Amino acid sequence: MDQPPDAALPFGARARHRRAVETEILSVARRHLAETGAAALSLRAVARDMGLAPSALYRYVENRDELLTRLIVAAFDAAATEVERAESRIDPDDLPGRWRAMAHALRAWALAHPHEYALVYGSPVPGYHAPGELTTPSGTRVIARLMALYADAAAAGARPRLAPLAPDARAAVVRALLGDASQEPTTFDPDLVLAGATAWMLLLGTISQEVFGHAGNLGSAAEPLFDASIAQAWAIVTGEN
Repeated sequence: MDQPPDAALPFGARARHRRAVETEILSVARRHLAETGAAALSLRAVARDMGLAPSALYRYVENRDELLTRLIVAAFDAAATEVERAESRIDPDDLPGRWRAMAHALRAWALAHPHEYALVYGSPVPGYHAPGELTTPSGTRVIARLMALYADAAAAGARPRLAPLAPDARAAVVRALLGDASQEPTTFDPDLVLAGATAWMLLLGTISQEVFGHAGNLGSAAEPLFDASIAQAWAIVTGEN
């Protein structure tokens, strides 16, 4: 039986070699993501560009879906790290400053990595179903950071500004967003949940319009428009004009 190419190495060296190969796999896969798109991602093509036989690559990645999952987790983590780093530079009491820092960090990451942004926040990949147990921890890091900010704003007296919504529709939306946690009113303020979700969708929508070129050639107007959008989103959360 063939052994993996690192099988004869000492344990520490073998682990380092495996990490290096896995890092290269993701690097080559990202290039293919940019060139051909997620739907056309192929382990055989990745192996060819790495100078490996497909059978050798399968020792590190089981199939295309596993490779997509790794790319998704890495993208979520990269975006979240930038968002967390940006917020950490702001005075914790400067709530709007924290919001602006996180929003701009996510936009900057998306513009620098449009194909990875599209993978995690764009159209689903046909035939692929993300395993939630693997993608959710990374995929909710930014949202968790934002929810902590929204909670700080509520503690400081902010009152979300929401359009009237029928009670049954309001309850249905909160249940959809929170699942079983929607039954814990002392933990989750429904208005805060709705306002936070609205602000998040406005943030992602504004970024997506720019990343995917749907807003036209904005040029120097892109950043002022983004600032106006996130200011409106923050006003929804806080009720401020």
